Amino acid sequence: MGQHSRPTSRRRRSLLGPTLFTALSAVVVAAVVTGTHGLSLSDATAAGKAARSSRAAVAPAATAPASEAPAAPAPVDAPAPTDSPSAAPTDGPTDGPTGSAGAGASADPGSAPAATPTPSAPATPDTRGVVLGTTATAAATPEAATVGALFSGAAAAGNHFCTASVLHSPGGNLLLTAAHCLGSAGGVTFVPGYRDGSAPYGSWQVTAVHTTTGWSQKGDQDEDFAILETAPNNGRNVEDVVGGNRLGADEPFGATVRLYGYPGDAEEPILCTNTTGRQSTYQRVIDCPAYPSGTSGGPWINVATGDVVGAIGGYQQGGDSDDASYSAYFDHTIAGLVSQVEGTSS
Repeated sequence: MGQHSRPTSRRRRSLLGPTLFTALSAVVVAAVVTGTHGLSLSDATAAGKAARSSRAAVAPAATAPASEAPAAPAPVDAPAPTDSPSAAPTDGPTDGPTGSAGAGASADPGSAPAATPTPSAPATPDTRGVVLGTTATAAATPEAATVGALFSGAAAAGNHFCTASVLHSPGGNLLLTAAHCLGSAGGVTFVPGYRDGSAPYGSWQVTAVHTTTGWSQKGDQDEDFAILETAPNNGRNVEDVVGGNRLGADEPFGATVRLYGYPGDAEEPILCTNTTGRQSTYQRVIDCPAYPSGTSGGPWINVATGDVVGAIGGYQQGGDSDDASYSAYFDHTIAGLVSQVEGTSS
C-alpha cells in the first residue's frame, strides 16, 4: 500500500534530459500513483509535541515541513456525534511517555466500575441551536464516553498528557490518537469518559503503538496519527463497554465536526463544533478557541456521518495557536494502517 501521492519535484525533473524524461514518463506517472514510500507498522514513534502555549508540554519530535456518559454508551460503528470542544493540540506533559512502543505488554487495567452498563447505540444528538466555533465543557453523552485521556502512570488528576478515542474494529481494542503524543506503550493507560479524577467506565492498558514509516522515519506531519492497541479490562475490550467511532476516509474538507479534547490543565473534556477547512493537500484546519496542550489526539467526528475524520495533530503538531487546530487528512494511508493493525492485533 502506497502513501500519500506527491508530485515529482521540479529539481528532480531538471536533472533529466529530454530523451530520458520522455522514456521514463510512464514510469514516473506510475510511481506517483503508487506513492513515494511504503506503508508499514512501527512500534517506535517520535515522542513529544511542539510547545504552543503557556501550558507547557514535552519536547517536539521532528516534523516534516508543511505540505500542500456517562449514559450507558455502547460500541457502535458510527456513533452519533455530539458537541464536544476540542482544541489545537499542544505538547503533552514533560513526564509524558517516550521510547519504543511495547507490543504485548501485560494488562494492568485499572479499576472498572462495579456494574458496567450494557452498551447501546447512542442516539444522534440534536445539533440545532449549536453555535459554531464556540468551546465549552463537553456534556457526558454516549459519544463523549468514546473519548478519553491518556495517562502516564496512575489515572489521577493532573497526570494526563494527550487525548484518544475508541476506533471501531473487529477486535474492539483499538484507539486513535496523534503519533506525536507518545513513542512508547509502557505505563500508558486510557480512561474513556474521564472527569474530575473519576474513571466511570474503567481504564485500559495500552499495549502497542502503531504508526506509518513516514512518521517513524521522517516525522511526516501528514502522517501524524497513531493506532493504539489495548488489553482487556476484566475480560472486556474497551469498545464492548463504551462503543467506537468508525473511521472516515476521503471525506470532504468542508465537513462540520465535533472536536473533543482534554486540556492538560483541566479535568474535563472540552467540545467545539465547527466546519473544517483545507490548510494544505493533506491537512485539515478548524477554528475552535482554547484548545491548548493536552488536546492533541482529540477526535474530529463528522456531524453528518458520525465517522471520525481527523485527530488533532499534523501541521505544527496540531497548531501553534490555541484557537486553531489541525489534523492530517484521513485517506488510504491511515485506512491501510488500520487494516494492517486489525490483521495483526490479538
